Amino acid sequence: MGEIFVIVEHRKGEVREITFQMLYKANELCQKLSHDLIAVLIAGKDEPFLDHIRESADKVIVVEDERLRVFNAELHKEILRELIEKHQPFLTLIAHSAYGMELAPCLSIKSGYPLATDCVDILFEDGHPKVIRQIYSGKLFSKVSLKESEGYLITVREGAFPPDKVGAHKGEVIKHEVPVDLPDSRKQFVAFEDAGAGEVDITQAELLISVGRGIGEEENIAVMKELAALFGGALSCSRPVVDKNWLPKYHQVGTSGKTVKPKVYLAFGISGAFQHVAGITGAGTVIAINKDKRAPIFRVADYGVTDDLFKIVDALKERLAS
Repeated sequence: MGEIFVIVEHRKGEVREITFQMLYKANELCQKLSHDLIAVLIAGKDEPFLDHIRESADKVIVVEDERLRVFNAELHKEILRELIEKHQPFLTLIAHSAYGMELAPCLSIKSGYPLATDCVDILFEDGHPKVIRQIYSGKLFSKVSLKESEGYLITVREGAFPPDKVGAHKGEVIKHEVPVDLPDSRKQFVAFEDAGAGEVDITQAELLISVGRGIGEEENIAVMKELAALFGGALSCSRPVVDKNWLPKYHQVGTSGKTVKPKVYLAFGISGAFQHVAGITGAGTVIAINKDKRAPIFRVADYGVTDDLFKIVDALKERLAS
């Protein structure tokens, strides 16, 4: 029986959702392959989220040290190299985040394991792993084979899998000592700076009115803000709206913006590229309004309207005002 590692990513005392998305996929793979799912938690002492991680894994390897309370690729790669040499996991899943993009390549060099990055799915064909990646700005999916190896490293794109818990777990906690020869880091953590912070926190909104390039002109932003206010919700957008400087970055939903979980998500004039859809996987009800009946957003929407979005906006305003 083999093992699959999932590297826990955490920030400011909280586990990031991408960790539970990776655990979901790893659970699925472990059931097919009869492998054990091992969560690897590298953190400061007595982090409060350990029990939450145990509920999603067969075992949790914990490496605790105050030097590890915040991410440091130099230290993490040495610890993970030692763990990989000892356990020889078949797969090691790492978030395709700022942390993972720094950690995974140097860990691949240290371990000698092949690395596939920014993957949206992991498959097995004839006993060999293959990954699905997007190319040409998300317009095409490619299936990528990996060279023969005892183990593989894969970075997983946020939003590729749901963050749901699979099965009943009460993972055994295994404490692993910090390597005695762990080198001093040349880096020093200073502070977290949220570049996306602004006057509106779309991640906390229960209802979002989200706009894309289909609204046509910057002047129409005011119309959509009015609709959001009538609903008692917040205004969000897709990347093209931010690129045109029609709204600030903190309104953006998607892989390069924010992941949101509103009860209701109304998408006006949004085509539905994968990068945007990845940010709404946790939404309750998705309602899409777009003149193009072939728009990808309709593949994930619970309800869809193919009409001029401003007709719908006017009808909604009239109904809400009455």
